[in-house]
Amino acid sequence: MSHKKQPVKLKLFFILFTFFFVHTNAQDYIFGKTTSEDQNELPDVTVINIRTDERVFTNRDGHFMISGRAGDELRFVKNGYERSNRKITKETISAPVNVTLVRAATLIAEVEIKKEITGDIRIDSRNMNPPKKVQKLKSDLAVYMSQKSDPRIMAARPGEFVQPKGQGFSIGKVKNKWDDIDLTNYLANALGEQYFIDLKIDKVLVPHFIHYVLAGGFERKKILKYGFCSDADLMRFQRAVLMRISSYRAPQTQR
Repeated sequence: MSHKKQPVKLKLFFILFTFFFVHTNAQDYIFGKTTSEDQNELPDVTVINIRTDERVFTNRDGHFMISGRAGDELRFVKNGYERSNRKITKETISAPVNVTLVRAATLIAEVEIKKEITGDIRIDSRNMNPPKKVQKLKSDLAVYMSQKSDPRIMAARPGEFVQPKGQGFSIGKVKNKWDDIDLTNYLANALGEQYFIDLKIDKVLVPHFIHYVLAGGFERKKILKYGFCSDADLMRFQRAVLMRISSYRAPQTQR
């Protein structure tokens, strides 16, 4: 009879052990929402459980759900935004995890549009992208002009009149350090591909779209003059994007 009781005890011990193991290692589901500083939902944010390395993406409304438990730490990553970490506690695991991401500050260079934007991609691409031979000529001239000349070349010959040195006078406006082509390249790199994907702008049309926004009256004289774009200038450009995106997507006859 003692032999019959022993298997029963072992079976009972196994059941209790299994229940304890499942209970202590049970995974909960953590859910929440990601938004920007202006309270807009942020889609395609990567949510990472650092302990398990599980990764999920927020949906188009900014919502997410990921397995985890109390003590886990979640990391939120999106191109163009500062990453954010959130510690999950026993008190917060049953409540929604709402996270606000702050846009990363980026410095940009700037540009000057030579011709008016027409809205026709074939015409604008031809105007904005000079031939390779012209680009090479400009590059060679820039290298040549940057080289120092021998002062004896410009020295006066014996008997020639020499202009006295003085304060001098202006003979025209100083050339800007940047033009609109430079600014376009910097804006595209600084804002990142995901920014334009969220705007539903095809990758090949990104330069054309940036030129379109600049041509809408975006003030950039100081940016082009000094070759420097501040964080405030970048925010101004993003506001200009919001004002021009609807007309850009509209049929050409409505622009």
